[in-house]
Amino acid sequence: SANTIASYLRDVTQFLDYLGGDVQEVLHAGKDRIESYLHRLIDHGKSAATVTRALASLKCMYRWLQQNGQCDQNPAKEVKAEKVERKLPQILTSKEVELLLAQPRCVDLKGYRDHAMLEVLYATGIRVSELISLNIENVNLSGCFIVCTGKGKSRIIPLYQGAVKALSDYIKNVRPSLVAEGETALFVNMNGERMSRQGFWKLIKHYQEKAGIKTEITPHTLRHSFAAHLLQNGADLRSIQEMMGHADISSTQIYTKLVNQHLMDVYHK
Repeated sequence: SANTIASYLRDVTQFLDYLGGDVQEVLHAGKDRIESYLHRLIDHGKSAATVTRALASLKCMYRWLQQNGQCDQNPAKEVKAEKVERKLPQILTSKEVELLLAQPRCVDLKGYRDHAMLEVLYATGIRVSELISLNIENVNLSGCFIVCTGKGKSRIIPLYQGAVKALSDYIKNVRPSLVAEGETALFVNMNGERMSRQGFWKLIKHYQEKAGIKTEITPHTLRHSFAAHLLQNGADLRSIQEMMGHADISSTQIYTKLVNQHLMDVYHK
């Protein structure tokens, strides 16, 4: 994805800067040089996850250089990555979700649009990038579902009635007044163009502050909350995997740990 490419490019550029911008230094760097670079990242306070990704980027680059005959060997191949402790994702409680969804006041065009966006995000558990990529033809109001495409695959995700109502009000009464001619995006900004990731993120932070929610909200918080709440209410793991678009069930199993942790906390209280 574009985000992955940007991350890898940033990692490789930082390594080049560390070597003084000398491409020859990159081509002739050994295992020790790469290890010292990674230690420097740790000394500068970088997390184990960041250092691990930087190493993955360098392994990728050197593999490519080797394949193209510019390097005899891959010096990063034998370098061991730090063990990354997988943190449990932060989720909102059901009450916090209700509070957040209630913040956009449906009194003007912006309020109706923002309410619909938050409802759809929580109702489906899709990624923010997938939300802003939705087109008007991806919505089936009569069938109460959306068709979402993410990571090269399409999936059908059902909507609960509250989300259908919010989406219906927006599509029928609000979007026609906002959208620019020829724009296919489902959610548009006040200029009538496709909503950007940054634009939506500012809205989330604004409504978090307005609601007085102390839990730190990230672009994935509602996605995590969607999965955990479904699991708490009896949904099976395979269905959640399908709705979230996880290629591997192990990605979905993290929510089992989250729910079990919550049960233990409640028990101890």
